[in-house]
Order: sequence, then structure tokens, then C-alpha cells
Amino acid sequence: MIKVFVPATSANMGAGFDCLGMALSLYNTVIVDPREEGLILDFPESDLPLVEEGENNLVYRTMKETYKIVGRPMPGLYLRQINGIPITRGLGSSAACIVAGIIAANALMGQPLKKRDIIELATRMDGHPDNVLPALIGGVTVAAMENERVYYVKQMSVDFVRFAVMIPDFPLPTSMARGILPEEISRKDAVYNISRASLMMASLITGKVENLWAASDDRLHQPYRKKFIPHFDDIVAKAKELGAKGMFLSGAGPTMIAILDKDYQRFQYEMDYYTSTFEDKWEVHILEVCRDGAWWEEVEA
Repeated sequence: MIKVFVPATSANMGAGFDCLGMALSLYNTVIVDPREEGLILDFPESDLPLVEEGENNLVYRTMKETYKIVGRPMPGLYLRQINGIPITRGLGSSAACIVAGIIAANALMGQPLKKRDIIELATRMDGHPDNVLPALIGGVTVAAMENERVYYVKQMSVDFVRFAVMIPDFPLPTSMARGILPEEISRKDAVYNISRASLMMASLITGKVENLWAASDDRLHQPYRKKFIPHFDDIVAKAKELGAKGMFLSGAGPTMIAILDKDYQRFQYEMDYYTSTFEDKWEVHILEVCRDGAWWEEVEA
């Protein structure tokens, strides 16, 4: 029996659209046990309306495709999925399923796929490296694709900040959040985002927290996606008032993330109280960067 742990991820981090991402200390757990035939899926009852059932389940589909690519027959399977990562909230829940499926299948087959194989397979399946890459290797990552090869850098030493992850109780499907984005942008906006994304990564490497508010600004996706998030501007203003060093939409949203260098519990308390007056319920979690990404272990049945 194989047990896989996969961290939540936050893509974009402001201006780094489809290229920046980080792993966070919030996890999905997937347990798989091969059997002679058939498929048994086991989920918490609260997740049933949000998780694909039967062979449409994303973890199962990913495992089946991984077996096919390696050229081995797929066994029957018992699969238990425990979702610590909220679904359709911009925290990489789909990427976590893909990563879990590849790692689980690879482990059951005796690890024929190496690290580079897994990264590029996960990227092909997800379409972008910004979530699957940090989910696999941890840290804060920047990635680019060239001829289906993923080139990346991982920054791990970000212990000088924490992340206030503000999760509302309403979903925002990625397809809807992508659909609102413009097909073309101006050169001015392109330059704006290139400078901010570069500044974000350089500031996290060097510890220049004073740069992070400017570095997390964006003109490619956040101004459009915030229309789906009631009180977006109010939360940004409150976070700044409470001392946040930066603020951005997590992935396609609706989760919002503030970067903090101190007063973590005070921020959590004050933001919890502030958002309690809204129509929708929000939860505020103080998380760290997950340094090492997904891992697996063999357990007794």
C-alpha cells in the first residue's frame, strides 16, 4: 500500500502568470492499494459532490495514463483520497491530483520514471508548470517551457516570511477565470508584468521584503478576475493596513494571499474578524512554504 502526500500550491504570485508558483504547508493525502481487479474509491462524504467518481476520478485517470506511458497493465485498485486542499479555490487541487496519481503509479511500478520524467509528464497533463512543479519539488519556483522541456529554478530559503491564505466558501472554476482574460495585451502591460515578476523572485531570493508590495502587482489577470470576488479591494486595503508586505490572488482565485514578515497571529485574528462581516464565509490560515514538495511512503494494509 502506498501513501502519497502532496502540498497545496499557489500559482502566479501576482505578475508571474503561468510561470511562478510556490508550495504551501497544506496537504492532500492519497492512499492506493493494488488489487486483482476493479476500482474502489473512498472519499470523505463532504467531498463527494466535488470529486469525480468512478474511472473519471482525476487521480485514477492520471495513474492509468502513467501505466500506459510506461507500457504496463493497470491493476485493480483501492484508492482513498483525503482532500486537505480546498477544491476550486485556486490552491492547486487539480494539480495535486495529477501529481499524486503519477507518484503513486510510479511507486507501485518500482519507480521507472525519474524526477525529470515526472516533472515533464505532470506538466503535459496539467498544461502548465506553475502548479505541478512546486507541488512536486517544493519551494518557490519559476519555470519556462521550450519544446516540451521544462526549465526551472527553485528558491527554497523563504523563512523570513509567512503567508496568510484567505479562503472563501465559494468556488471559482479555472475555466471561468481564464475565460474573462483578454486575448491581447499592450506592450506597456507586458513590460509592467515582466518587471514585477522579476522583482518578486529576486526579492524572495535576497530577502528584500520592502519590494514585495510592488512586486505582487499585476496587469494581466488580477484586474479581471477580481470581479468574481466580492470585497477583493476591501481585503487588499485591510491587509495593507495590517502590515502585509505583499498581496496577490492565488492562482485563478478566489483565494487571496498576503505576505507577512511579523505579527502573524494578530493578522489572522484581525482579518478573521474583518471578513466575518461579509456575506460569504472566509477562513484565514497562516502557512509556510513547503520546502520539499510531494513525497510517498509504503505502509502496511
